[in-house]
Amino acid sequence: MLQQITRILWPVITGILIALLVIREFPELTGRTRGVELNIVDNSTIPSQIPSEGPVSYAAAVERAAPAVVNVYTTTIVETRAHPLARDPFFRNFFNLPSEPRRKRMESSLGSGVIVSGNGYILTNHHVIAGADDIVVELKDGRVAQASVVGTDPDTDIAVLKIELNNLPKLILTTSPGRVGDLVFAIGNPFGVGQTVTMGILSATGRNQVGVTNYENFIQTDAAINPGNSGGALINVRGELIGINTAIFTRSGGSNGIGFAIPASIATDIMQELIDHGQVIRGWIGVETQPLTDELARSFGVSKNAGVLISGVYRRGPAANADILPGDILTHMNGQKITDGRAAMNQVADFEPGTEIPVKLLRDGQTIERVILVGQRPNSAAN
Repeated sequence: MLQQITRILWPVITGILIALLVIREFPELTGRTRGVELNIVDNSTIPSQIPSEGPVSYAAAVERAAPAVVNVYTTTIVETRAHPLARDPFFRNFFNLPSEPRRKRMESSLGSGVIVSGNGYILTNHHVIAGADDIVVELKDGRVAQASVVGTDPDTDIAVLKIELNNLPKLILTTSPGRVGDLVFAIGNPFGVGQTVTMGILSATGRNQVGVTNYENFIQTDAAINPGNSGGALINVRGELIGINTAIFTRSGGSNGIGFAIPASIATDIMQELIDHGQVIRGWIGVETQPLTDELARSFGVSKNAGVLISGVYRRGPAANADILPGDILTHMNGQKITDGRAAMNQVADFEPGTEIPVKLLRDGQTIERVILVGQRPNSAAN
């Protein structure tokens, strides 16, 4: 009986195995296809405006720019007072001590700079050399020179130095920072380790309200910028200067991928004014502004987008002379709608002193018009 069952099953099993083999090798016989049907296109036949490959190295751009990036070493002499007990007249008399002794100590700091002319002018940051008693510049080729301060502009954090050396390298400047997404390189002296190059992209342009300077129009990059990079160069892939590295956004003190640079076009304009006049001459109308919040807008009975609130007016300033009062809402200036107070004051800074600017304001719900005679911004003014 078992032999009869075995003789019957073997042909059946063999037939099933053969059928499975045929289905695997020839799936079209069952109306099915192998796997998923894809539409594959040969992209070599499609023209693209985005290059699929870049250079293996950007060494040529760095070699072109690096010799003009310098290390800036500053020394400041700081007077320190003696122990508090030594300041007490009774204590000095009791121990027959001389008048209050003073001690001096030296503080050193470092930064970077960029040679932008063959006759020795160097761009750096104001905060790199502020208060320094001695400034020494070291070139990549090992030469060292004493630097003098031509002028500084704290409002944009730009300073201009001058050194007396021959055969100086210089960086080629470009007025266009480029496009968001372009590769950029930061060159400087981070932490004093020596000249260092870091790479990133141009993350944004026109950044303001960063809270670093009074007049802000920054290039943003994720190229690593650390202490000591300040005043150094931000270059493009052609080795051209597009910005002066200035600040980073960080909570740890190190680079978090958000760095800011002053555009080369702005830095060189300021440099020329410092060379020509020793200071930057800016227009000024003598007001302080603040945005209209929802609460302020409701209290004044206006729309939040009506303009900006004039929160302060300098005595005997141009705005005060034009009968503009704190609490007025500035809606138009020189025919343009005002929505951002900082941007408006930056526009005023571009006017030459003596220029007349027509403005429109809201006061007690009524529109009034005034003409402001632009003055020269004093160094101590905030706006």
